[in-house]
Amino acid sequence: MHNKQNIIERILELKEKLNAVILAHNYERGEIQDIADITGDSLGLSRQAMEQKAEVIVFCGVHFMAESAAILSPEKTVLLPEIYAGCPMASMVTADALREEKKKYPDAAVVCYVNSTADVKAESDICCTSANAVEVVNSLEEEQILFVPDKNLADYVSRYSTKEIVPWEGYCPTHNQILATDVIRAKKEHPEAEVLAHPECRHDVIDLADRVFSTTGMVEYSKHHGNEFIIATERGLLHKLKKDNPDKKFYNVSEYTVCPEMKAIDLESLLLSLENMQYVITVPENIRVKARTALDRMLEIKRCR
Repeated sequence: MHNKQNIIERILELKEKLNAVILAHNYERGEIQDIADITGDSLGLSRQAMEQKAEVIVFCGVHFMAESAAILSPEKTVLLPEIYAGCPMASMVTADALREEKKKYPDAAVVCYVNSTADVKAESDICCTSANAVEVVNSLEEEQILFVPDKNLADYVSRYSTKEIVPWEGYCPTHNQILATDVIRAKKEHPEAEVLAHPECRHDVIDLADRVFSTTGMVEYSKHHGNEFIIATERGLLHKLKKDNPDKKFYNVSEYTVCPEMKAIDLESLLLSLENMQYVITVPENIRVKARTALDRMLEIKRCR
């Protein structure tokens, strides 16, 4: 393959030619974040994709994120540069398993974290993000909530809700392996630093955090507050945090905060994606319409505020 600079030039050339926009999740490799038109969290990126005039959306993230873009922008071509970039947590729930579980809780509202497949969203009443999960749950009339697929996010929501929350037994392996001992060690090493944790973390990690935020929340908070931070989420976010705040210090809570799926895409696979228009992500219309309803219901809450 050509050298890095040639690859970058070719990507930019093809992007122009195809009228494409490149979106990169906050956990992607630094080189991918740097070449992207927009970086952000999964739903924020899909919403911005709707507003772009581009005909092609190249989603540098994992499968469910590209699906969300396809749900919200069916008239655009959505490409995922690495077809096997999946999400272990999203794979922990299937539409069939959720249908069975719903039978046990006929009066419950099904709240589905956006980190899930399109057919699981289609079986749900409403979606949520890590940033608005508490608000979504508390906005519902139902007193019983079946929350899929993240048990840690469900646990976090239960701190701020009086509703009965029935968690699905899923989790993000990357966040779940951040331990309280990691936080304690990091605090000893950096006593002046504030601990910012993602709500996908375990209960005892959340207890030790100074603040709990989605990735977008961490980006915004660190811009306007403090000088030193211990970051308890996937390490890809540190690239953006350091780039946005060159004068501030950011420390990884542990060396194990790497999601291999989020690192699957590199500049070469991005170039191949544009050259060969691969891999096109589509959602069957019957699933898309139902999943869109669950996403729209969540977006309505934002508008009502």
